[in-house]
Amino acid sequence: MKIIYVLYQIFIAFPILLAITILTSITTILGSTLGNAHFWGYYPGKIWSQLICFFLLLPVRVKGRENISKTTSYVFVANHQGSFDIFLIYGFLGRNFKWMMKKSLRKMPFVGPACAAANHIFVDKSGPKKIAETIEHAREILQGGTSLVVFPEGARTFSGHMGYFKKGAFQLADDIQLPVVPLTISGSFNVLPRTGGFISWHPMTLTIHTPIFPESQGMENVRKTMKESYEIIDKSLPEEYQGIVDNPDQ
Repeated sequence: MKIIYVLYQIFIAFPILLAITILTSITTILGSTLGNAHFWGYYPGKIWSQLICFFLLLPVRVKGRENISKTTSYVFVANHQGSFDIFLIYGFLGRNFKWMMKKSLRKMPFVGPACAAANHIFVDKSGPKKIAETIEHAREILQGGTSLVVFPEGARTFSGHMGYFKKGAFQLADDIQLPVVPLTISGSFNVLPRTGGFISWHPMTLTIHTPIFPESQGMENVRKTMKESYEIIDKSLPEEYQGIVDNPDQ
């Protein structure tokens, strides 16, 4: 069955998904440039992500949608198991949001320019001034009523376990006094680990946890929210992937 699935990917799924990716990128760029980036920066990407999971025959389960409100802005923080985290969140979270992503992703063919046109946030770590500009950009977007999705590990895992969290997303949520929503991604590492290879068939689950509302403001609240988010996400992972493991590029 594994060989059949690989052949299906090569001769059927990949050509279709390449065409869909190019079409989605062009639609996003044109729509965001000529119209409403809030709309065109989200819905084409949502459909694209759902189609990728559909054509690759990957089952998706979402738990906890009842925990979030459609009228509230959140800072969503998720563990980063692999490349399919993007499709799982984009396609199935059910909330319009902006990504906070690595600056290097801007250079990806088609996808990078589409993300730039959609006004997603590229993190520039080249110096304190650039970092401050990135945070200010995110702050402006969140004040406009849009949510933000961040992978606080900053990089995909090599082992399936989480690395340590960086405080940037939690600091931002604290500054604006927005609730933080932990997201647990499970199964993405089994589909396509960071080490690469062909895609493996495996169910994926996105768990949306109860929002953590700010109880105060300052570093004590940041540390508390970061610790609580980590523990919530880790506890919902399969037992084999629980516990912190340092990633080499963290």
